[in-house]
Amino acid sequence: MKEGKMIAMLLAGGQGSRLKLLTKEVAKPAVPFGGKYRIIDFPLSNCSNSGIFDVGILTQYKPYQLNSHIGIGSSWDLDRRTGGVRVLPPYTNEQGGRWYKGTANAIYENISFIDELSPEFVLILSGDHIYKMDYSVMLEYHQEKKADVTISVVEVPWDEASRFGLMHVNPDMSVIEFEEKPKKPKSNLASMGIYIFDWKALRKYLVADEKDSNSSNDFGHDIIPKMMNDGKKLFAYQFEGYWKDVGTIKSYWESNMDLLAESNTLDLYDRDWKIYSKNRHLPPHYISKDASVVNSLINEGCRIEGSLYNTILFNEIRVGKNAKIVNSVILSGAVIEEGAEVYNAVVMENVIVKSGTKIGTKDDTIVYLVSKNKIIES
Repeated sequence: MKEGKMIAMLLAGGQGSRLKLLTKEVAKPAVPFGGKYRIIDFPLSNCSNSGIFDVGILTQYKPYQLNSHIGIGSSWDLDRRTGGVRVLPPYTNEQGGRWYKGTANAIYENISFIDELSPEFVLILSGDHIYKMDYSVMLEYHQEKKADVTISVVEVPWDEASRFGLMHVNPDMSVIEFEEKPKKPKSNLASMGIYIFDWKALRKYLVADEKDSNSSNDFGHDIIPKMMNDGKKLFAYQFEGYWKDVGTIKSYWESNMDLLAESNTLDLYDRDWKIYSKNRHLPPHYISKDASVVNSLINEGCRIEGSLYNTILFNEIRVGKNAKIVNSVILSGAVIEEGAEVYNAVVMENVIVKSGTKIGTKDDTIVYLVSKNKIIES
């Protein structure tokens, strides 16, 4: 892709309140995933792999860990003399300090940043989904269709459709109707929160939207419907790969477990499309002669003396003798003491599961979130 032709604006300020204690201290994009990553690593890696090297990251809710993780962008080859990654928090203007009012307002508040780069196209991304995607292919589609905006979509189960913005499309994929989280869905073609806009057109709509006192300053509620009403050319770009909105404890656990399934289509070992992350530089993991490990992912610095089945361990975890962990995600620094049993759980950072403790059962359908002070069922 020609440098500077398209820039990315990555919305990464969300709290993700349905993830409960997982986002008590961090923004949703900074939540750990897959044994060694954070959720934001996926869209950032997609940008780098797609040849997009101008990336603005819009932060807001509890940004410290997210900012520390991103740094100057070197993990994603985004520490560049020209271009690269820039973190864009809310700031004080003549009206005083305030948070971003919505997704569209977040972009509006950074118009000067975008104008300085003078792109032809702007890619709007959400920082809290798990997927691998070549944005340059989507841009080619956008240009072929001569679209004003292209929205990436994916089919979702009908019983989950009301959680998403939904598209009705013609056979040529032009958008007939857009509904934002309808109570009674008429389509299961869901927006992935990925948009490509012609910048000149989007800029005009952002300025007008900011002047509208009745607007919620949101792409799905305001910008997209206004563009449709004005007869702008909107097209849907259907994505066929793995995509997961990890907005709840159960969906977060499911997406981690998907990495261990034989049918997994999110290949973390693809050398042509690597997912990059910040390296902790820890020692290798250790598995004792009496340990048992089956179908599991283990990160650096772990010491395993018990048994793991279908489990993901982040870094520096201790699993004691005769401990048993099944269908679980164990976050960094946790200790599962001798004889403890953990089933269908997400164990948070630095939690100690005491010797003899049993969480869940092998036949459980409930997912447990285990913190230092409580266990939450999901």
